[in-house]
Amino acid sequence: MPIVEAPPAPEIPDVDLATYTLAGADRLGDRPALIDGPTGRTVGFAELERRVEALAGALAARGVGRGDVVAVFMPNLPEYAVVFHGVLRANATNTTANPLYTERELEHQLTDSGARMLFTVAPFLETARAAAAAAGIDDVVVVGPSEGGEPTLADLLGEGAAPPAVEVDPATDLAALPYSSGTTGLPKGVMLTHRNLIANVEQTTGAFDLVEGDVLIGVLPFFHIYGQTVIMNLGLRNGVPIVTMPRFDLDQFLGLIEKHRVSLAHVVPPIALALAKHPAVDGADLSSLRIILSGAAPLGAELSVAVAERIGAPAVQGYGMTETSPVTHVCPIEPERIKPGTIGLAVPGTESRLVDPETGEDAERGELWVRGPQVMAGYLNNESATRHTIDADGWLHTGDIAEVDEDGYFTIVDRLKELIKYKGFQVPPAELEAVLITHPAVADCAVIGVPDEEAGELPKGFVVCSGEVTDEEIMDYVAERVSPQKKLRLLERIEAIPKSASGKILRRQLK
Repeated sequence: MPIVEAPPAPEIPDVDLATYTLAGADRLGDRPALIDGPTGRTVGFAELERRVEALAGALAARGVGRGDVVAVFMPNLPEYAVVFHGVLRANATNTTANPLYTERELEHQLTDSGARMLFTVAPFLETARAAAAAAGIDDVVVVGPSEGGEPTLADLLGEGAAPPAVEVDPATDLAALPYSSGTTGLPKGVMLTHRNLIANVEQTTGAFDLVEGDVLIGVLPFFHIYGQTVIMNLGLRNGVPIVTMPRFDLDQFLGLIEKHRVSLAHVVPPIALALAKHPAVDGADLSSLRIILSGAAPLGAELSVAVAERIGAPAVQGYGMTETSPVTHVCPIEPERIKPGTIGLAVPGTESRLVDPETGEDAERGELWVRGPQVMAGYLNNESATRHTIDADGWLHTGDIAEVDEDGYFTIVDRLKELIKYKGFQVPPAELEAVLITHPAVADCAVIGVPDEEAGELPKGFVVCSGEVTDEEIMDYVAERVSPQKKLRLLERIEAIPKSASGKILRRQLK
């Protein structure tokens, strides 16, 4: 298939991400920017900007500046935006960590990213302290009350230090360093510049056509690039209030949509499934919803139609990766242009092509390659992984197999990459295999994803056992060492793990 050109890229402002995102704060004044769903606590746009600048001043006074990395280890709260943009305003870089991480997982990210400070909340403080100590980090700041003696966000905001001058180069300085397994392997730092992230907000703004009166719901985690770009930064840039949820609860989710008249809901397929089938939906007033956008994992055509018919609003799908800031494709929201099951059209400024993975030739069905201003600068300290993902011509190889129709609508039909998507979360098989093989009774192992209607995929382990052990003991052993979404859900014993001559696990045989 020849290269599919999208409409030209929008003009990308040559500023830092914090300045770009909060550009309308003075004009918007006391209008709500962020609303804490469980309590109703509200932060207005002007107050958000004041707190961002106050935090930037406090960070600068502590020597945090250009080239430094600050870790954010907390759930969705209004303060997430304060910390994230305060770090940017101090000319530093955010590395956003999954709040479900274990000490071991968090320590890896802190060490690999070179973080020098960590923001967290009281419920996660024990894990944060241990991981920070192991990574050699002395500065842990608690958002909210702290009984352990650590400084709090309120302490820093109260210092009154002036923010430093903006010094970043938007094209080269990193705004965010989220962690992704990419197409394979262990989590790697994804280097996203200010320009990458601003470009993607500009590319997606037109797709959703946000207008005055719209309200977003921040149910998807802000540590994940999906929630970070298309909810937090997109909403703030466009002056649209965001209702935050620290964790997903269906009844609360439905209640907040009704209470705050949410108009645009970004979801993942498990939430879409609940909207299509759960009886609780019948008792909720969801008439304010005008768009439901699903991402992070494939959404089938039948489920998309079922959601739209039940809710009475278009349910469309987008596509992207952490490595693309994240959006590369999205389905149009106009009813007459929706094609259920597709990921839609490439966003402006994004080139797409399909390449036969066997021959390297352009094809009508093949691996999806993309190129555009939202493509990452590379993986942190991992040149080989970067070269494996982005070729010399700037094409990012997604690892997903797609096809395209005569109208330029793409559909994801298979996956080259090994990554498992459990409820939208990335579960690297290599990481689970590394844990499994340490069990004394496991001689060899492999992990794959198996299809599941609710979760998308379930992590399933195959083990060759060398001693007496129950399935439950093996699964519990893994569960104790990984965060909840990475747990093995299924286990099967086999005689030998199928492998190629080079030792690579033949996962397709297991599937």
